Amino acid sequence: MKPEPRQLDLLGWTPPQPVARFDTRSVRARTLQARMCQAISAALREASVPRQVIAERMSEYLGQTIGVNMLNAYASQAREDHVISLPRFLALVHATGDRRLMQAAADLFGWAVIESRYLPMIELAAVSEQQRALARRARVLSLQARREGGRAC
Repeated sequence: MKPEPRQLDLLGWTPPQPVARFDTRSVRARTLQARMCQAISAALREASVPRQVIAERMSEYLGQTIGVNMLNAYASQAREDHVISLPRFLALVHATGDRRLMQAAADLFGWAVIESRYLPMIELAAVSEQQRALARRARVLSLQARREGGRAC
């Protein structure tokens, strides 16, 4: 029996990944600089466009010329004299669209980079958590009031 082509495969569905990260094995290094070089290298290697296009996009974004050789230097752990600046890092994120780069920095602080469309759901979860905490507190106070001969509201 052939499956109906318009029917969704419930077992084939995977939930969206709100946080995009590099594989920890691909960005493991002893120093912060080396880790960022590995993240840049992975982003460039896995980009959907060639490095020349990324360099052109960065140049346009910044209003200054960025060449492929500069990108290669930023990705190389051996080129300690070429550390990417924050504006150029942001231009690289813009040019590649790879938010894993931002997450690599955020991970250092225990933070997460998520799409802003998830913010209402996060706030809703926080509000729900607060409601449960208040309900627990109200139950405790109600029991305490009964034990002491008072009446709960």
